[in-house]
Amino acid sequence: MELHPLERRIIEGLKAIGGAGTSTDVADAAGIEKIQAERFGYSLSNKGIVKLEKKITPRIELTEIGENYLKNGLPEDQILKVLSEGKLHLNELKEKTGLNEKEIGAAIGILRRNAYISSLKTEKGLELEITSFGEEQLGKKSKLYEALENIKNGKEVESNVLDTLRKRGLVNLDHKTEYFLELKTNVSENLLKEEKVVHQLTHEMLKTGSWRKVKFRKYDLEAPVQPYYGGRLHPLTIAKNKIRKIFFELGFEEREGPLVESSFWNFDALFQPQDHPARDLADTFYLEVPKTAKLPDKKIVGSIKEAHEHGIAESKGWQYKWDEELAKKPILRTHTTAVTCRSLFSIEPPAKVFCIGRTFRNETVDFKHLPEFTQIDGIVADENVTFKDLLGYLKEFFWRLGFEKIRFRPAYFPYTEMSVEPEVYLEDRDEWIELGGSGIFRPEVTEPLGINVPVLAWGLSLERPIMLKLGLEDIRSFYYKNDLKWLREVPRI
Repeated sequence: MELHPLERRIIEGLKAIGGAGTSTDVADAAGIEKIQAERFGYSLSNKGIVKLEKKITPRIELTEIGENYLKNGLPEDQILKVLSEGKLHLNELKEKTGLNEKEIGAAIGILRRNAYISSLKTEKGLELEITSFGEEQLGKKSKLYEALENIKNGKEVESNVLDTLRKRGLVNLDHKTEYFLELKTNVSENLLKEEKVVHQLTHEMLKTGSWRKVKFRKYDLEAPVQPYYGGRLHPLTIAKNKIRKIFFELGFEEREGPLVESSFWNFDALFQPQDHPARDLADTFYLEVPKTAKLPDKKIVGSIKEAHEHGIAESKGWQYKWDEELAKKPILRTHTTAVTCRSLFSIEPPAKVFCIGRTFRNETVDFKHLPEFTQIDGIVADENVTFKDLLGYLKEFFWRLGFEKIRFRPAYFPYTEMSVEPEVYLEDRDEWIELGGSGIFRPEVTEPLGINVPVLAWGLSLERPIMLKLGLEDIRSFYYKNDLKWLREVPRI
């Protein structure tokens, strides 16, 4: 059995410290780096010479803020002490305590929840006063402060208290990994005798041919090494590229459109009435600058107006007076259907068009909603396409994304008829998830734009199916988390 020079040094180091020790101890005794002791200690363990154990211990350290609070007291304790000297207005606390507005705001909330202070609105602002419960607390150490002391002194802290300290940014939680090496007693001394082997092929050996007469050390291709992280694309970028490839393979052409859109193309051209709830400020971002957006030529505008007011053919329209000024209002587009709608004005059937782009809606941010998200839109315009073709395109699209079970539910949208919502089945959750809307554009949408054949249309979310594929619970993980570990290790889509 051949031994690497560093393996021999590890064995010598182990002998020097009594046959056992941590990788740090072995590295110091052998005169090598800690990572070398761990790496070659692993190879020695595979050869049965060394017993190697990996030990992971939690490590808790006070942050700079935590150290400051340990020295000067928690903000709530500092404020309580100041209020014990008399009533104060909220705007006076910053000068009296030296705390910033964020610290004061959080501390006031804690003191109120515990009924340690009371407040009264006055002409000068909010007046704060210590209560009898607060006076009883003066001079006492809170659980959080005691926890800071225990962490400083290396003592254990309750997990729920530790979690509170972490959320307040007072501690850093980490893990310390240490390897323990032990030289086995049943190792043959003959095994440890140094062999005459060459560890590196040199230019001189190649030149003289002496390499033929020497024995080279074998490389251990399975020896562990430090992980290497090269650059990689964001999961959403990978997903966009994959989706583009799917559409291109199905014969589609990609289109793009402006983020700042007119209400005309975003709503009116899609036969959405001007009093529809989706057009309210509650759902849509309207812009102050520019004041108005440009409309297409008067013929198109007139056709859309006629469709809204009186309809087309057998349709009666919405039976109201259409307002051109409302159509000129600029907005951040609420869907990429505005792009495919613009495309209807410029394509010549048969045609297939798709768009992947950013859209904006006035949503409250939570685990499944963002005010900005990515939408996938597509249309197929052909005199021979039917509703079954629509279901076929959607089924093929989701199947190529990796979803095996797909179904469709009837739905309603102002600009399509018939309309469906595609759903996919998730085995691990045992449930069906809706992923968008689709249908056949109504004649009130297509005919005013010069299209007299059926047009299949769909609008799908990008983030939601990718969340499901990656097992994410929070849509904010894509944009707000910035977790390098997750970005490095997230599986390919």
